[in-house]
Amino acid sequence: MSAHDGLAEGFETHRSRLRAVAQRMLGSHSEAEDAVQEAWLRLARTEADAVHNLGGWLTTTVSRICLDMLRARASRREDPAGHPVPYEGPDPAAGGRPEQEAVLVDSVGRALLVVLDRLGPAERVAFVLHDMFVVPFDEIAPVVDRSLAAAKQLASRARRKVRGAPAVPGAELARQRLVIEAFLAASRAGDIDAVLAVLAPDVVRRADRAALPEGRPVEVRGARAVAEEIVVFGRNAHVAEPVLIGGAVGIAVAPYGRLQLALTVTTACERITGYELIADPNRLQQLDLALLDEAIALGG
Repeated sequence: MSAHDGLAEGFETHRSRLRAVAQRMLGSHSEAEDAVQEAWLRLARTEADAVHNLGGWLTTTVSRICLDMLRARASRREDPAGHPVPYEGPDPAAGGRPEQEAVLVDSVGRALLVVLDRLGPAERVAFVLHDMFVVPFDEIAPVVDRSLAAAKQLASRARRKVRGAPAVPGAELARQRLVIEAFLAASRAGDIDAVLAVLAPDVVRRADRAALPEGRPVEVRGARAVAEEIVVFGRNAHVAEPVLIGGAVGIAVAPYGRLQLALTVTTACERITGYELIADPNRLQQLDLALLDEAIALGG
């Protein structure tokens, strides 16, 4: 076996891990496959005796490729939320994306993918490498072209963003979550009675225009009127998850882990008293999103 044949065989033993790293950095199965393929092409052009630690070399190379892709995405001002779609529009899981993207969401987590999209390119790379794959900082620093101390700061800043800053104690967040999970379960089932059970009688639904189809009012009042709308919203509820929005429990609607709609929710006495649908890309980008489980754990 030639030296390059040995590299090719070694590459295959690392492929799955490289794909996992790239998927978490890029939030896309197809883009991750492109990054891994590019790493293989670079390896094929490299002298075998120049690669002393194949696993480390490949992880570094894939990470740099992903960082470049994330920076290019940011420079094109691509909105990770995608185009706004009405919350009662067609089921986003009905087609149009590879099945592998859905598998990625299942393996990584819809909420985590949404939150990772809020990180800067270097923050995301540092966080994924250190916190998710336990890569030491002395290997991360050259990838992000930072000093050792600066690489640690990148990961620390990303970690704070992922965890968020709860506005209320963890016990209160947990209570909010129970109400919102009941709301989502009823919406998914299309069960109007169960929806009514979690709505306050004078609940108010507000929305920005981008979240609504033509002709829908931006404000609806009263449990019955709101519940009838929610049954329609249930078409998208299966791609919705509770997240921390501005320190309180809200909902992210994110087909394939890409935020398209957010619901900020207010609760009282274990019922929803109001919520707002946000789909305008500029408003979505300004939201402070974090993982709910992390917030509850930190809140005690």
